[in-house]
Amino acid sequence: MQNFILVPDSFKGTLSAIEVCNIMKSSIKNLYKDANIISVPVADGGEGTVDAFLYALGGEKKSVWVSDAFNEQKILAHYAMLKDDIAVIEMAACAGLPLVKNRLEPDKTTTFGVGELIIDAINSGAKKIILGLGGSATNDGGCGMASALGVKFKDEQDQEFIPTGGTLSQIYKIDMNNIYSKIKDVEFVSMCDVDNPLCGKLGASAVFAPQKGADEDMVKSLDEGLAHLAKIIKRDLYIEVKDIKGAGAAGGLGAGSIAFLQSKLTKGIDVILDTINFDELVSKADIVFTGEGKFDSQSLHGKVVMGVANRSQKYKTPVIVVTGAIGENIQEAYNKGITAIFSINKEPMEFSKSALKSKENMILTMENILRLLKI
Repeated sequence: MQNFILVPDSFKGTLSAIEVCNIMKSSIKNLYKDANIISVPVADGGEGTVDAFLYALGGEKKSVWVSDAFNEQKILAHYAMLKDDIAVIEMAACAGLPLVKNRLEPDKTTTFGVGELIIDAINSGAKKIILGLGGSATNDGGCGMASALGVKFKDEQDQEFIPTGGTLSQIYKIDMNNIYSKIKDVEFVSMCDVDNPLCGKLGASAVFAPQKGADEDMVKSLDEGLAHLAKIIKRDLYIEVKDIKGAGAAGGLGAGSIAFLQSKLTKGIDVILDTINFDELVSKADIVFTGEGKFDSQSLHGKVVMGVANRSQKYKTPVIVVTGAIGENIQEAYNKGITAIFSINKEPMEFSKSALKSKENMILTMENILRLLKI
């Protein structure tokens, strides 16, 4: 047994996916000196996505000065340039919630910097761009991004402006005639791990805007703005985005990426597995390790562990799940491609205490699993 694939999610509040990969890899090397190990830390499109792709595939981290979330100053943001002319961009790199700190004003923030990152990636040779949607401070439906790319938004007085979440209702016309010409030669894929539509009770504003600082009145106003944007997009661009699953991701950037970039919204795990050619790799692997903070009945409908298991099952490759805690009613997992599930916790303990021991507990668990596999 020499070919291992590691595809863990993060253990929320304790270990990042990259840290889990490092622990697993080190443990395997201790017992299987000549093992071939492919490590693929999972990301969901939010912060850490660029680093996860670079860790898994190698490449170059590019730095560029772009507009901040309020379009007031330039900040240094990063993206990844991988082989095969693939770029990976996190929208959170310039419009993420941590960057605005205590200035929580989703009616005034913009994705303009995201458009600038896209232009830089294209000028660096990108033919395919993976856009991570997650962790946003914005609610502008991607209009800021589109503005940076040359799309013109005009009000009733025919005045051009850059819409933010609070001014979407002023859009009277969308003009795509001057969009950056190289856009048409690039394939876009948006990593999206939420199913929220653009508007309504489950939409971007109602579900996510309160986390960004919106009160009840602002949520209503932001939702009306996105609904108006959807109407104008349908009229001017002949694209229906209002009810698409995932359109509400990243303050409506899911919808914006469809309308302005012709992007495909895809689950993060599927983007990662497709990019590394997982199906080809797993067909030659002896075993796959995956994991997450807690494995329970909800995990059976989750994205990472079951995404890995579903693909591995096609090739009859064993899948071992390493997790912080094992919940109830998980027997069905064994019929869906999972071979075994192991908890790293040695004894009942409060999370605040077990979190401090997560690294040493995972090392011990991995050693025990690997010793068993050697029999």
